[in-house]
Amino acid sequence: MADVKTEFKNILAGAINSFIEGKGLEAEKVTAEKIVVQDSPNPQMGDIGSPMFMFAKTLRIAPPQIAQEIASKAAEINSRNTSSIGEILAVGPYVNLKMDKAGAIKSILSKIETEGKNYGTISSNGTVPMADRKIMIEFSSPNTNKPLHLGHMRNDALGESVSRILSKAGAEVYKVDLINNRGIHICKSMLAYKLFHEKNGDTPESLGMKGDHFVGQCYVEFDRYLKGEKDKPETAHPEAQEMAEEMLRKWEAGDAETHKLWKMMNDWTFNGVMETYKRTGVSFDQFYFESETYLKGKDEIQKGLEKGVFFKAEDGSVRVDVTEAVGKGKDGEDHEKVLLRKDGTSVYITQDIGTAISRHSDWAFNELIYVVATEQNFHFKVLFYILKKLGFDWANKLYHLAYGLVNLPSGRMKSREGTVVDADDLIDSLHADALAAIKEKGREDELGNADEVAEKVALAALHYYLLQVSPVKDMVFNPEESLSFNGNTGPYLQYMGARIASILRKAESEGSLPATVEYASEALKTAEEWDLIKRLGEYPETVARAAENRDPSVVANYLYDLAKLFSKFYQQCPIMSAEDADLKAARLTLAKATLAVLKDAMNLVLVPFLNKM
Repeated sequence: MADVKTEFKNILAGAINSFIEGKGLEAEKVTAEKIVVQDSPNPQMGDIGSPMFMFAKTLRIAPPQIAQEIASKAAEINSRNTSSIGEILAVGPYVNLKMDKAGAIKSILSKIETEGKNYGTISSNGTVPMADRKIMIEFSSPNTNKPLHLGHMRNDALGESVSRILSKAGAEVYKVDLINNRGIHICKSMLAYKLFHEKNGDTPESLGMKGDHFVGQCYVEFDRYLKGEKDKPETAHPEAQEMAEEMLRKWEAGDAETHKLWKMMNDWTFNGVMETYKRTGVSFDQFYFESETYLKGKDEIQKGLEKGVFFKAEDGSVRVDVTEAVGKGKDGEDHEKVLLRKDGTSVYITQDIGTAISRHSDWAFNELIYVVATEQNFHFKVLFYILKKLGFDWANKLYHLAYGLVNLPSGRMKSREGTVVDADDLIDSLHADALAAIKEKGREDELGNADEVAEKVALAALHYYLLQVSPVKDMVFNPEESLSFNGNTGPYLQYMGARIASILRKAESEGSLPATVEYASEALKTAEEWDLIKRLGEYPETVARAAENRDPSVVANYLYDLAKLFSKFYQQCPIMSAEDADLKAARLTLAKATLAVLKDAMNLVLVPFLNKM
């Protein structure tokens, strides 16, 4: 499909340039990239079309007349080509194309068959869109004072999915995770451990808990100890805040006992988080730890100060004017950002500056993506501006993939109050519900390992629900909706994949084989078959668009559309009971091609494929 669109654009550009030249008009040459091609709302008038409105000013005639002239010239060009792409005609202000369906079907099915797992990577002109891109992507970035929660799940799903999509588009991708393993929040969990668990020698193993869940419990215990019981102010311990701050000072001073406790509790959390990563199919090429990076950047700030990029304020702090990046304040004042405090200590953005620079030394990316919530928009505008001011050429290729909040129907979650839904608990709940549905239908024996299937259904429900929405939008995660086997859900896609796999298995058991692409291209003639094949042909451009926009919802929406089109085809065009063996074989070829694309696209949005459901 994409190659037909590309050829149509080339023909139209040639026709428009020929018309301009013939009329002696002074105008820039029109390139194929400037031609807009859309799906036709009425298949009787063509499969795709291009509006001529944008050329009215240049050509000095009305769009319907332009369409008549350009369609005539385009038809001439098309007729001279070795293989025609179909019939070109004018419809009002549009130049439309009625495709040579047999030729398009043969082209699309041949590409799916011959390119195999590379289908979707290679564009219509035979190139790989992102072959020259080296992209580092940072995502997840958990704190080691609590387990991953639902908000992390959206971050992780976005980061992992975007990484897979970029790789599919041909980029070399390097995934990194910054573990926030120092700071006052870590010390709060440590203090609670000393107060409530150390004397008993409590460990995650002794309590039968995952390490990250135990440390997260300590964090909640600190908050309750600090604030006291509700409506009982006499039970509060405001001194706990100063105790935690003193523990942080000891850690920064290198106190051996504090570091021993810190390392033990960090290991508990990190190992627990790694279990969740493995469970959800998330992986990284390198981990960075804040305890090793928080002092980075100070030297770079000093260099910037010497170059005049930064300045020393009256109070002795080092600052930069970022008004150019973020605009003036509400009262018209310039925006200044502190980079070093007056005592010479660094702030959070100092660390980010140093970490970005050292990462480029570790792996020379030409693009760096940060997957971080929209709440940090200001921070990243400032960070990117500072790195540009320091003169790094790669600073023009920094991108903040911002995403909105994710809540439950019951409302917003708060870690310190213990109202957060842990990722493990959420997946366990989805798993239990999926397993109950399998047992209710009496499918345990048929599926073999019902527990394994339930786990994959749970992951499909979670990931797809999080990814089907544009990243920047806030969303409410509804567990019950996510598990539905009807509608726009991960389990529905799994069901459709399993249904196609079942058809192909049954055909094979009966000795029925798919037809050759050559025969299928002549035999597949119904509107339902054509609509499905056209959508299969749009997979490469879907991958390219999702990669360019760093937006998995593009692939998710494509998948749902593809599944619906197959369902319609299956209902209207019998496969196993087709009117003759040849048509049956042709439709098996289409089913096989659909399954290949469906499986590949499901992997991009972290939906596990199931052979049986």
